[in-house]
Amino acid sequence: MAGKVKWVTDIEKSVLINNFEKRGWVQVTENEDWNFYWMSVQTIRNVFSVETGYRLSDDQIVNHFPNHYELTRKDLMVKNIKRYRKELEKEGSPLAEKDENGKYLYLDFVPVTYMLPADYNLFVEEFRKSPSSTWIMKPCGKAQGKGIFLINKLSQIKKWSRDSKTSSFVSQSTKEAYVISLYINNPLLIGGRKFDLRLYVLVSTYRPLRCYMYKLGFCRFCTVKYTPSTSELDNMFVHLTNVAIQKHGEDYNHIHGGKWTVNNLRLYLESTRGKEVTSKLFDEIHWIIVQSLKAVAPVMNNDKHCFECYGYDIIIDDKLKPWLIEVNASPSLTSSTANDRILKYNLINDTLNIAVPNGEIPDCKWNKSPPKEVLGNYEILYDEELAQGDGADRELRSRPGQSLGPKGGRSRDSGRTVLTTWK
Repeated sequence: MAGKVKWVTDIEKSVLINNFEKRGWVQVTENEDWNFYWMSVQTIRNVFSVETGYRLSDDQIVNHFPNHYELTRKDLMVKNIKRYRKELEKEGSPLAEKDENGKYLYLDFVPVTYMLPADYNLFVEEFRKSPSSTWIMKPCGKAQGKGIFLINKLSQIKKWSRDSKTSSFVSQSTKEAYVISLYINNPLLIGGRKFDLRLYVLVSTYRPLRCYMYKLGFCRFCTVKYTPSTSELDNMFVHLTNVAIQKHGEDYNHIHGGKWTVNNLRLYLESTRGKEVTSKLFDEIHWIIVQSLKAVAPVMNNDKHCFECYGYDIIIDDKLKPWLIEVNASPSLTSSTANDRILKYNLINDTLNIAVPNGEIPDCKWNKSPPKEVLGNYEILYDEELAQGDGADRELRSRPGQSLGPKGGRSRDSGRTVLTTWK
């Protein structure tokens, strides 16, 4: 094999650079010949843009799909999931089955959401059905808890609309799009505090879909005890789990960073709620992730030069039902604690082992199905080719109600993981 992998990044993070250097890869600039570019979402836009874009050659790979925003923009994710549900319904798929109240039995995993200003009238109609509920407003294209606020009165939206029209930050023509979602006001609490789950999911190809779940996700806790009281709607230390917000709280702990491993969560739930319901919860979380990826797969530009590691944010309510809140295209690689740094270093290490087999110069024609030995802390979450070969999808259609629902385990077949039919 001739030559070493030449790498570029525009994200100066030690967890990235240490991983590249450990492999003996050579740093170059973006204007030189490169093989591997770990880039920001802004840069990927330029690489694949019609005006400034360029053709990637077979020995070049990048860490985002061209239109990843179909999954990672809050408004587009919801739009794609709604479209996916409608399509399954049209096909008469058992997955789209509803209960007597018209709620999806298997696909109700995103809180009721509307786009503003576009869906304002629809939102008002929904708001009036349950005027005591709380809603959360988020700008579509921002992260780290920026621009988020909670409302429980229509007058607050009218005020927001007026303020944003007169605000010097927002030009009249491009008024920022927001999503407004029903706030999960019965979150599962541990020690009286709200938390969410950050899970890492690697997609190597969308068609056929192949994705991996990182076993070492974590929970992010709020620093202030939760209360659904409307007097605390403005207190983001109660409601938002983002570390970018919580680290400014008086009670923020710099040693553990308000984080808990997913494993600890699992042990805690097994001991307080029982093993069976805990397994069901984690199966449902995996189910949500696979369905969200299936929802965007048809519209995703499945470019062979791309892979992507997403940060999934999940909230669990007090009935142990998981909700998909959002998906991040550039999950933070900043380390808030020593454990965080180790986790993120290993995450990148394991991601590179799958995306760049053997650390050798990439070849886009490679079979994106690496052997189990190189997965590290990743485990295969869904492999469409395997599932279809299994006849799993056929079984799913022919036995509605039996093979559905995130239940059941995995069977071993000649050392390969055979995925259960619900996926």
